[in-house]
Amino acid sequence: MREQDIAWGIAPIGWRNDDIPEIGAGNTLQHLLSDIVVAGFEGTEVGGFFPEARILNKELGLRNLRIAGQWFSSFIVRDGLDRVVGPFRTQCRYLQDVKADVIVVSEQTGSVQGSELNVFAEKPKFDDAEWDALCEGLNELGGIAREYGLRLAYHHHMGTSVQTAEEIDRLMNGTDPARVQLLYDTGHIFVSDGDCMTVLRKHIGRIGHVHFKDARQNVLDECRGSGKSFMQSFLSGMFTVPGDGCIDFKEVFDFLIAGGYKGWIVVEAEQDPEAAHPLEYALMARRYINERLLAQTPIQT
Repeated sequence: MREQDIAWGIAPIGWRNDDIPEIGAGNTLQHLLSDIVVAGFEGTEVGGFFPEARILNKELGLRNLRIAGQWFSSFIVRDGLDRVVGPFRTQCRYLQDVKADVIVVSEQTGSVQGSELNVFAEKPKFDDAEWDALCEGLNELGGIAREYGLRLAYHHHMGTSVQTAEEIDRLMNGTDPARVQLLYDTGHIFVSDGDCMTVLRKHIGRIGHVHFKDARQNVLDECRGSGKSFMQSFLSGMFTVPGDGCIDFKEVFDFLIAGGYKGWIVVEAEQDPEAAHPLEYALMARRYINERLLAQTPIQT
């Protein structure tokens, strides 16, 4: 591994949540970006409250920060590809303007992540025709992303039809590796399947973006037992930053490096900033990365 092969970022969701805008509403862009600098990260992902590219680029430049990518909610199965392409191109142009590397896509047809439904038991499932439509559509979007110098990284996510290891396998098998990569999220696959490493080992060659998210086992068990929704679960503290939960990130990180992964690793943890001070948790994550992951990983030249 060469040190420059990995860029470390932290997601804005610890400061402000796009799904619940009132959470952290007082945290400005300038506050967020300055906290990221203080915590020692190299960049972030675009949040829903971020400004036009010209303004964002100025704020990034003042702090020597970079943009890794941005989430895109696709509805290929519900709406058809033709209705998705326009908004997708618009977002690709924006990401090109802010010099991002990836566009993060998650199919939201039938998703329960923003509802009050039990996220552990009431997730949607696609039939064969819907799977075919999704995979064909993602291949097309992946080709469009390349026109803008971006990689499409698909985000498996709790409460959607691409959540479990089995569903990730089907998506990877049904899409073109040259057009569709995988966003590997430790927290989502752990909460879904109780294991991070199976998906990582199987799909290391397809991983184009990484989220390091930890989970608190006791809170997860309570949320699952109570049948809580996705939002209720993260507001209860189910997710946290690396080093504050039960996931062994040393095993994950070492496997990523051994497998030749190059790109962003973005710390992400959906939490209420009133309960989990964003800068405090960013510093906690950075300290864990430095002391537990990087200090014990030999750097090859």
